[in-house]
Amino acid sequence: MECTINWMPSVGMAFAAETGSGHLVVMDGAPDGGGRNLAPRPMEMLLAGAGGCTAYDVVLILQRGRHAVTGCQVKVTAQRADSDPKVFTRIALHFIVSGKGLPDAAVARAIELSHEKYCSATIMLAKTAEVTTSYEIVAS
Repeated sequence: MECTINWMPSVGMAFAAETGSGHLVVMDGAPDGGGRNLAPRPMEMLLAGAGGCTAYDVVLILQRGRHAVTGCQVKVTAQRADSDPKVFTRIALHFIVSGKGLPDAAVARAIELSHEKYCSATIMLAKTAEVTTSYEIVAS
């Protein structure tokens, strides 16, 4: 994997990232740090990536188990250290999984497999943060 990050000095503290797959993502800083608040912060992108990574796993695991999953939302909340480096110290992932007749055990197992085996993003973040999961199932 690769990614190229370019500072956009004409916009303050904004950065454009071009991913190896050819996609563009813009990040910006808070006004008190020279940014203009025009895009997500880099650390927000890190959380979003982790949430997307684990959601992808959960959906794929449920689909492979031939479960009728129709939606998956992950609400991610995090706390950071007070001093530099302000690493994440706690991350909570709350899954809202919807589908028809989804067995509780299958959803719990999909989340567990993502958390313990497949989601490289959350497993990596767990090196500095306590990562917890919870879920609810919504019939659709």
